[in-house]
Amino acid sequence: MITIGLTGWGDHDSLYTAPVSPRDKLQEYAAHFPTVEVDSAFYAVQPQRNSMKWVSDTPEGFKFVVKAYQGMTGHQRGKIPFDSKEEMFLAFIDSLQPYIEDNKLAFVLFQFPPWFDCKKQNVQYLRWCKAQMGEVPCALEFRHQSWFKTGFRDGTLQFMKEEGWIHSICDEPQSGEGSIPVVLDTLDADCVLVRFHGRNIHGWQKKTHDNWREVRYLYRYNEAELKEWAGYLKELEKKTKNVYALFNNNSGGDAADNAKQMIELLGIDYEGLAPRQLGLF
Repeated sequence: MITIGLTGWGDHDSLYTAPVSPRDKLQEYAAHFPTVEVDSAFYAVQPQRNSMKWVSDTPEGFKFVVKAYQGMTGHQRGKIPFDSKEEMFLAFIDSLQPYIEDNKLAFVLFQFPPWFDCKKQNVQYLRWCKAQMGEVPCALEFRHQSWFKTGFRDGTLQFMKEEGWIHSICDEPQSGEGSIPVVLDTLDADCVLVRFHGRNIHGWQKKTHDNWREVRYLYRYNEAELKEWAGYLKELEKKTKNVYALFNNNSGGDAADNAKQMIELLGIDYEGLAPRQLGLF
């Protein structure tokens, strides 16, 4: 099964043709897509009251991909707001309980930063993270090219498979060490993740710009690019039970449109989506 969605639900203006309050946007989003990535979990460990509301706002069968908190992946600068790393992981796992109890957690996504390179210390940390997460399914996404360079690629994939990580395949600009190639390997028979970051090579590494994070994902996939990826998704579907595909190219509001194009190209008609809000007429 190929399950297509977006990263976050707040900034996709093309989905909300009628006025929708921020509090109600997830309910409307769930009328269009059967899955979403929870980006807010990256910036702060969310209180259970938030995840409880999000679970109640979505229909049965809806799935959440929850992004790991930035302190867990080494993005956070300075001291973490916990007494220990162990406490941080326990707090994060506790925040997942509403998803788990309602069978709406797809998996947690660990996205590591561009400076997290392939070396023994980092391999050991990955093992430690996976042990801390216990039975919670986890996907792993790298941002440093060294993990997939010649001589390391096969070892990286074998390590991920042995440790039980779900593979996060990325489509992103090929811009030096801070980017990874497309590696079309499913690792196991249950699940694989594909994330579409766009191909804005000029904006990918320009961290000196004030609006760098907005420029980074400013890209609209054309039909030829989407058709190529539709073929890849179909091939991945032959090798694994669940293919999750999330569009993250939303700096210019393109993610929702591209995701809907992909659904149309694949001929998918999702059942069990939330009812759409009706306009005045």
